[in-house]
Formats: sequence, structure tokens, C-alpha cells
Amino acid sequence: MKNLNSILTKAKETIELQSNSIANLTNFLDNSFAEAVNFILNSTGRVIVTGIGKSANIATKIVATLNSTGTPAVFMHAADAIHGDLGNIQVNDVVICISKSGNTPEIKVLVPLIRNSKNKIIAITGNADSFLGKNADFVLNSYVEKEADPNNLAPTTSTTAQLVLGDALAVCLLDLRGFTDRDFAKYHPGGALGKRLYLRVSDLIKNNELPKVLPTDNVSKVIVEISEKRLGVTAVVDSDNTIKGIITDGDVRRMLSKTTKIDELVATDIMSPSPKTINVDAMAIEALEKLEKNSITQILVSNENKDYLGVVHLHDLIKEGIF
Repeated sequence: MKNLNSILTKAKETIELQSNSIANLTNFLDNSFAEAVNFILNSTGRVIVTGIGKSANIATKIVATLNSTGTPAVFMHAADAIHGDLGNIQVNDVVICISKSGNTPEIKVLVPLIRNSKNKIIAITGNADSFLGKNADFVLNSYVEKEADPNNLAPTTSTTAQLVLGDALAVCLLDLRGFTDRDFAKYHPGGALGKRLYLRVSDLIKNNELPKVLPTDNVSKVIVEISEKRLGVTAVVDSDNTIKGIITDGDVRRMLSKTTKIDELVATDIMSPSPKTINVDAMAIEALEKLEKNSITQILVSNENKDYLGVVHLHDLIKEGIF
């Protein structure tokens, strides 16, 4: 069995090597990078990202990052491009070609075809003097001195460098577009951020029970209502459905610790008047903020007319990934 210390040493060497190589990329940034960003920003087309081998894998990640930050992008495998997929490239599209050497056979075939179509080419390559570097309109130098593997063969540091330059492009474009968290949420509606910005209280209560009792209902009915509706709470409402108070399972426990004569008590005897409420049209994140501020786990929901509409429980927010 390999010595654990030697494994950790090799892992640290790998991380440090890649870290130093990435930091060194700042020395290669020049006007070509800035011009490439501006060209994409002002383009009316999409960004087509292409590569072969491990560079193709990096291309798919860059495409995902661009799409999620407001820059329409499409992946096109370099080998497939010269066998029919070249039709993906439209008139105003800009093409990002990724290749460590810049001299692979597929790239040498593909680049002239793109230039014949008058599309601009952005090269991400570790060899600015390569075929790709010399035929690109913009060159992003991803040169690294050494791969992380002992044989200096497996694409490791070089692909990390490609990815970082792609991220740098995306972030610069994001910044120039004034891309906000709401814009990000628009492209990630199913994520936690999207839910924080779009999910409303009305969405949370639609599947919940509606526990409620009248002010004159006896405590036995209150206990049954809380138990059956399984929200740990019931609203106390008038005959016109206006909220008058709230009773939690904690209120019931405190009552039982003081008296066993529950038949003599009604809802108004143990309810908390003027309970915390939230409007049905409020954002779900506002409900969370109210729960946290008041150290409670449930909050009653009403509309502009103060009608009782439901309950938001802390568990609803946890379930949606907001908490």
C-alpha cells in the first residue's frame, strides 16, 4: 500500500504546480483579450466554442458558463465540424477554438473553413505561434510550462488554464452587461437563488392544510385541529375569516402544564392575539426573514383584506432549498 504521506505530497505538488501556472496567465493577458471580449459583447450572433480531445471537454464547460451568464453559446466538436456540423456556424457568430498545441489536424482543416465564412476566430492556445495562433483574429495565450503528471503528457495544467481563460471571458462579459443576481436567477429558476428571487408565499401554501378554529371553539377542538392539519399551529378566525389570533402546539403544552380542566377553556383563552402574518403575494424569502427575526417556525398568511389564507412552515422553506 502506498505511503499516505507520499500521496498527500504528490497531491500538494499537483495543486501548487497548477496554481502557479494559472497565476502566470496574467503575464500573457494583453489587448487581444480585451478586444475579444468587446467583439463578443458587440456581436449580434452567438459564441461557438470548439475543440478536440480534452479541449473539447473544456469547451463544453465554457459554453455552459457563457449561457448561464447571458452570452448565448453553442458547443461544436472540431472533428464533427468537418463532417457536417460546420452548419452550426451562422453569419454573425464568433468562434472560440481551443487547442493546446494549435496544430492538431482537425484544427488545421477547420480554421480555414471558418475564415472562408468570414467568422471571427478567438484562439485559446498554449502556442501563439501555432497554425491556430497565426490564423486567429484574437489570441488568448494559455501557455503552461508543464503538465501536472510526471511524464508531462496528460492534459492537466493546460486544460485548467484553458478553463480559467474561458471563465475570465465569461466574467468580463457578465460585468460589462451589468448582469445581476436576478438575471442569473432567470437562467437558473430551479436553483436556490432562483427560488429566493421568484418563489412567492402563494407557492408555498398551495399544498398545505388550512388549520383554523373560531374564537369560541373549545380547546379539545383546537387540539384536534392542530393534530389533524399537521402544521403545529392553528389560526383563530372570526366567522368572516379574519385572523384574530394564533395557537401553536407550544401554547397547548403550556396550557396543559397549568391546568387539566380543558373543557372550561376556549380558543381565545390560550391564543396569542395579533400574530405575525405575511401577505400571500410576498416573496418566500421574506417569510424566512420574518421567521428568523421573530424566532418562530410558522407564520399565518393573509391578503390585503386580512383574510386568512394559510400557513407557511419553516419546513416548507427548507424543502424548497431556501433556508
